[in-house]
Amino acid sequence: MMDLRRLALVVVTVAVTVVGEFGCGCFGNVLTLNVLRKFAGHGKNLSALRAHDIRRHGRLLSTIGVDLPLGGNGHPSETGLYFAKIGLGNPSKDYYVQVDTGSDILWVNCAGCDKCPTKSDLGLGLTLYDPKKSSTSSLVYCDQDFCTSTYDGPLPGCKSNLQCQYNVVYGDGSSTAGYFVKDNMKLEQVTGNLQSRSTNGTVVFGCGARQSGELGSSSEALDGILGFGQANSSIISQLAASGKVKKSFAHCLDNIEGGGIFAIGEVVSPKVKRTPMIDTLRAHYNIVMKDIEVGGDLLRLPSDIFDSGDQKGTIVDSGTTLAYLPSSIYEPLMTKILSQQPALNLHTVEDQFTCFQFAGSVDSGFPVVKFHFEDSLVLTVFPHEYTFQIREDIWCFGWQNSGVQSKDGKDMILLGDLVLSNKLVIYDIENQNIGWTEYNCSSSIKVKDESSGAVYSVGAHDIGSASSLRIGGILTLLSIIIALLHSSIA
Repeated sequence: MMDLRRLALVVVTVAVTVVGEFGCGCFGNVLTLNVLRKFAGHGKNLSALRAHDIRRHGRLLSTIGVDLPLGGNGHPSETGLYFAKIGLGNPSKDYYVQVDTGSDILWVNCAGCDKCPTKSDLGLGLTLYDPKKSSTSSLVYCDQDFCTSTYDGPLPGCKSNLQCQYNVVYGDGSSTAGYFVKDNMKLEQVTGNLQSRSTNGTVVFGCGARQSGELGSSSEALDGILGFGQANSSIISQLAASGKVKKSFAHCLDNIEGGGIFAIGEVVSPKVKRTPMIDTLRAHYNIVMKDIEVGGDLLRLPSDIFDSGDQKGTIVDSGTTLAYLPSSIYEPLMTKILSQQPALNLHTVEDQFTCFQFAGSVDSGFPVVKFHFEDSLVLTVFPHEYTFQIREDIWCFGWQNSGVQSKDGKDMILLGDLVLSNKLVIYDIENQNIGWTEYNCSSSIKVKDESSGAVYSVGAHDIGSASSLRIGGILTLLSIIIALLHSSIA
């Protein structure tokens, strides 16, 4: 739910660390959640995609396992975003939340919320979480360890009966505010190859009491956001802090067949080559780019264009649909790509997308783009991945000029689903590196159960066979696996 203005600013007034606070009944080794896809169908408004990215960018500068099936694909002319169906509370109710590597906490809209959306143009039924109606919920107070550790000590004015609150202000002016609760999260435990059963785990998450801006609109409303960032308040950090999972996750997003795989824990197959993360932007997954190659030729770019630092660097973000490049990269990149088709007639769609009429194969007509990173890791993007079709013979480029999108983050490179699709991408937070490899995301991966040493295969899921929900077309589930180190979480 965010993008270029997301690069502008995000203030988290109160975040919660959760070291030692993850608990549950008895987990097995592998769990699952259902995830769907946002912006489905070829008829959707393209402006909504970029608007989503712009809002997301405003938020970027804020501060054997569980199988979480995801739906949709990263194709801009289809769903555009990934979101999950999760279960919260007792009795468990379903909530649709955006899966987001660019933010940290899990939060959902709560009963009594001011300006929370009650309906969605995505065709989803929205549900307000009510802690009073869950027998397993409990409030989180400001004097508890996970709240005070956020501020390196007691909060001014904190009393034992005051709730631990949060307030996130995004760069586009939208915001979410509320308080933290602890409750059950329903997951699907993987019990063997392509087998699972339901189980519960206890997590701390945000209960949204007030939304503003786009977060309160119905055009692309969801029940909340499921953050996979590096902060202690993220779900993966809660699991890792309890000593139950490796602090690592992976996704494989299929924009050809739809769906794919999203896994938390140790992926043992396929193997991937890695590049180090940058320590200066630990709130995000930032890496060092070295060169860009188009059609076998390296672009001649300013020597400092790949410098890391404030408002610079390369961010890998699954919550962004397109790919954003500074003007000093975007312009020579497009010039080189278009040099292979000098007679091509370009036109602008919705005042922002560069489009063209083309009857042949885009893979034959346009060059392959390769991004080179530190430690010789290469990200290859084929023409059918950086272009998308809006009509039978009309195509558009997915590259966006971040220099004209927002003055904040204009020098930052932001790689979204456009270039991450059809690759298994692994985020190893423990060892601070990211890696990827070309992969068939409609197949399966292997994850390891650290307690027994067993290796299980987990494949993609088709939500069409498990749910009557349709959003413009067939939605395919992705699997999110959490590889637990022990047989129980307590």
